[in-house]
Amino acid sequence: MHGKRVLVSGAGGFIGRWSVPALLRLGYEVHAVLSGNAGRDVPAQLEGAKIHFADLLDPSHVDALTSEVKPSHLLHFAWIATPGVYWNSAENFRWLAASDQLLRCFRAHGGSRVMMAGSCAEYDWSSVEVCDELSSPLAKTKTAPPSGAVDVGDSGAAASPYAACKIALQKRLDDFGRREYLSTAWGRIFFQFGPYEHPDRLVPSVICNLVLNREAPCSHGRQIRSFLHVADVGEAFAAVLDSELEGPVNIGSDERVALADLVDRIGRQIGRPELLRVGARPAPLREPALLVPEIHRLRDEARWRPRFTLNEALSDTIAWWRSRLLERNHGERE
Repeated sequence: MHGKRVLVSGAGGFIGRWSVPALLRLGYEVHAVLSGNAGRDVPAQLEGAKIHFADLLDPSHVDALTSEVKPSHLLHFAWIATPGVYWNSAENFRWLAASDQLLRCFRAHGGSRVMMAGSCAEYDWSSVEVCDELSSPLAKTKTAPPSGAVDVGDSGAAASPYAACKIALQKRLDDFGRREYLSTAWGRIFFQFGPYEHPDRLVPSVICNLVLNREAPCSHGRQIRSFLHVADVGEAFAAVLDSELEGPVNIGSDERVALADLVDRIGRQIGRPELLRVGARPAPLREPALLVPEIHRLRDEARWRPRFTLNEALSDTIAWWRSRLLERNHGERE
């Protein structure tokens, strides 16, 4: 095999699409996998990549795809991500099995380096505030999917099916890599926003309400988080994949912000801070007051830095949603 050939699953998704331009700049031959059929729209960010349409939940599609492409690298994002659904969906167990199948087929056809997308939901939020990849406890689960038990510990907060399956997949990836002498990395994604995010999420919901001159109800906003622009998340994955870094690595920012401050910045950039209604919504039950990543592995070992500051990320996202809403209103008038 000549050069670096990467297969990117979930390449049409909110995060996956942003990894492709970064991989192309790093010199990869990029093969982007989309769900659906050839009639669907292809994101503009995938220009320069070879597009494949496949159902990764179908083992025959997975084997045919990896046999055709024979990638040297695999960057795996594909998973159920429907807001309000994915956290407790049984589909998580199907994606756990499908991801395991993809990993095995990738290796069988000569693959040598793989990175998969995890989540900060893997951490035990009841006992950790600043999450360290190598020392912080993970959530407890003894959830039993159809294919067998997922058991990752005996103490700590109970994991959702989403977190349980991500924890199980990371363990399988690590074990498989050791047995097969395969280089592996696992990206635990923290918080992000940017173009193409689901409009019901915090940042786009506040932006859209304010741009449309409507009140924007929020919780008390005392929760401390850190955010990246989604393009930076995609670029971070590309950077880690292209490095020799192995094991779990947090994908996040070291700039902490209270959610009330975050929405206030949005209000001031748009010019309608008086429409913010902080405290109008209840905060989710058992939501941690502080949840942020330790990013020494991403910063010092992968030597990666974000392109966007928080204010720049908000400005770019506001501009994108303004354009989107303007196009929608123009279309409705025609």
